[in-house]
This record gives sequence, C-alpha cells and structure tokens, in this order.
Amino acid sequence: MSKNTSTPGRRFLKLASMTASIATKTVSNSIRNLNADEEQKNEARSKLFQDIGLQIADTLGEMKGAVMKVGQIASQYKDIFPPEVAKAIAKLQRQAPAMPYADIKKQVEKELGKPIDKAFLNFDEHPFAAASIGQVHKATLPNGTPVVVKVQYPGVDVACESDLKQVRLALRLMGVIKIDKKLQDRLFKEIQDSLHEELNYEIEAQNLQVFKTFHQALDSKIIIPKVFPEYSSRRILTLSLENGESIETASTWNVAIRNEIGQRLVRALGQQIFFLKRFHCDPHPGNFAFREDGSVIIYDFGGVKTLSNELISHFKTLVRAGRKQDIATIENELLALDALAEKDKFPEELYKAWLEVLLRPLSTYYDFAENSAHHDGMRLVKKSLKYWDVFKPSPDTLMVNRTISGQYWNLIHLKVHDNLNELFEELVDNHD
Repeated sequence: MSKNTSTPGRRFLKLASMTASIATKTVSNSIRNLNADEEQKNEARSKLFQDIGLQIADTLGEMKGAVMKVGQIASQYKDIFPPEVAKAIAKLQRQAPAMPYADIKKQVEKELGKPIDKAFLNFDEHPFAAASIGQVHKATLPNGTPVVVKVQYPGVDVACESDLKQVRLALRLMGVIKIDKKLQDRLFKEIQDSLHEELNYEIEAQNLQVFKTFHQALDSKIIIPKVFPEYSSRRILTLSLENGESIETASTWNVAIRNEIGQRLVRALGQQIFFLKRFHCDPHPGNFAFREDGSVIIYDFGGVKTLSNELISHFKTLVRAGRKQDIATIENELLALDALAEKDKFPEELYKAWLEVLLRPLSTYYDFAENSAHHDGMRLVKKSLKYWDVFKPSPDTLMVNRTISGQYWNLIHLKVHDNLNELFEELVDNHD
C-alpha cells in the first residue's frame, strides 16, 4: 500500500475526505437545480454521478487493499448503482500495481516462520499477477516442484472493517444505492462475508481441495491446482503450477475444441450450482486457462458462494417455468427470491420477449460470436426501462446472475458455436 494510505488513521482520513467531498457535491447539485426542468435535472444528475464515480474509483484505486476490494465487489454488484457510477468503478477490476519485493519477502518469512531461501529453492522477485489484496509469484519448492505463491499484502485484513463502513457511508450520502435499507443491510453483509473469506487463504485452500475432489470424480479435464499446506497459511497460499493458454489464444483454435471447452465451462458451473451447491463465483477470463486437449484450468477460489437447498429449488422452478413461459410461476418465484417489487406490473409480452432472448443461447444452435441475444436484449432494455422499478437486485441472485453472465461472455470470447440444449436439460431437468 502507498505510504499516504498505509496507516489506519491516514486511510480513514482519505476515505472521510472523499465522503465529505461527495456530500458537498450532492448538496450543491440539489441547490443549483432547484428551478431546473426535468430534463436539466436528469442531465445534471448524470454529470454528478459521473464525477462521483470517478472520484470513488480514483480514491479506492490508489488505496489498494481491502478498500479497493470493496470497490471491486461493488462494481460486480453494478445492478444497484446508476450506470455512470458502475462504469467508473468497474475499472477497479483491472490489475493493481505490484508491491515492492522487500514487503512481500517479509510477509512470507513472517507467515512461514523461516527465511524465504530456506522455504523455497528459488522465489521470483517479480510477481506475474497483482490484485487488490495480494499478488502471485512463481517459486520452486526445495524438492524441485514448480509452484505459485499467493501472498497477501501486509495490513489488508486490519483495514477491512473501517474501509467497508466508509465506502457504505459515501454511497449512502450520494443517494445512489437504489434499494431500501433492509436490502442494503443484506447486500453489505454479503460483501462483508465475501471479503472475510477472501482475506483468509485457509478458507481458499479448503475450497480448492473440495472443488478439486468434486471435479476429479466427474471430469479429469477440469484441472484445479493442488494446495501445499506446509507452505501455506492464513496469508500465504502455495499451489501447484498449472500452465494453460489464455482465452485469447484458445479463441483461435478450431471450433470443435472451442465447443468442447464451452460445454466444459457450462457443465462445471451447472454441476457446482445444482450438485455441489457451492460455486466458483469469479468468472473473470483471467481465472481460467485452456489446453488444446479441451482441458479447463480454474484458478482463484477466494470467491465461492454456498447455496441452500431452498434456493436451488427456487432456481430450478424458475428455469422450468421460463421454458414453459409460465409467467404466474415466474412472478411467484421472483417474489420469493426478493427480486420483484410487485406482481402483474411487467407486461406479459415483454416477459415472453425477454424469455426468448435469455434462453436462446441454451435452446438452439447458437453462434456466441454473433451474439444475437445480447443485441436483441439491448433493444428490449429500451422498451423495458419504464418498468425497471418492478425488479429489485436480490442478494440471493446477484452472484448467480453475475457468474452466469460472466461465463456467457467467456463463451462469446471463445467464439463457441454449438447447441447447449441437451447439456442444459442434463443439469436442470433430470435431477432433484
């Protein structure tokens, strides 16, 4: 973390200063536009949200650590923010600048209780990946095994609680969270739990072992790194080095391999949701690598969401009702999931148009590169905007929605051209 934001006091002041500045801008905007007409007010509000979004992104981006992680999580929950704010904070999902090696070395030695050159045969000083709460280095174990070592930035976990409170205060003062207090509490509880789990690499190690065991029994071409517990701790995670190609490279392979990979990604996610009842919920393309034999390597199990039997039952009923265009059941399920404010407000013909668009990639021979469902969906958004308040961002569905849409975009990047209908039925229809 940079010097000006490394101590709790300085971090607090920086965040408090951001919050005060946002509050001032919001009040000034209200006063300035007291006599403006509706169009002028909307324009001013949009400009205000752009400014505020950029200010949040710049402040959180500078600060690294837990507060940047909060920003990243907030950008994943973009349904609850105006588009201007969501767009600005989305840039927090990109890579963070690396931390000096001296700090990383000290953290490794403190966690493992021995000098770094005793723990590892060699340890690459330059990270090959840096993120918001830690960075990843290649290394070699004393027996010659090549590994990757994920090292958490010193002090990140301590800053977490106050960071989260400050960000929430800033967002509340802006008046940009579009949901009621009760739902806000549930969402921020989910963000807090997610942060707590990601900051504890022992939980990630357990996740890796559970998912590795689960997938090995079903498909040997789903590859999940092996944990080396004796070289791991709460803040250090040492894993087997599993090499593969990026999604960009895989997108150049022949269509049969791309389709096989696409099916494997969809099947793995479906199996996790419906059978394991826990799923890897960070579908960023950088968390996957691919081999020309159709293998898929999955990295980073810091973000895992557990689902109850009740939730899975709702999801299955919803999907089946969607395939039958049974609007009454769809609305009942959305109400049960806290995703609908009122029944009988969204027109039936729009429901049916959305169902066709949403189910198209899973029910016909679909060209993901052409992406017709997305383009038709964008046209439907314009027709649906005046009904938008009928739907609510539900804490129970946000991570599932985000993960499914992330994998959809992965299939687009891979240029999959396939009919996934049988796979869809295998996952949803035949098992209870």
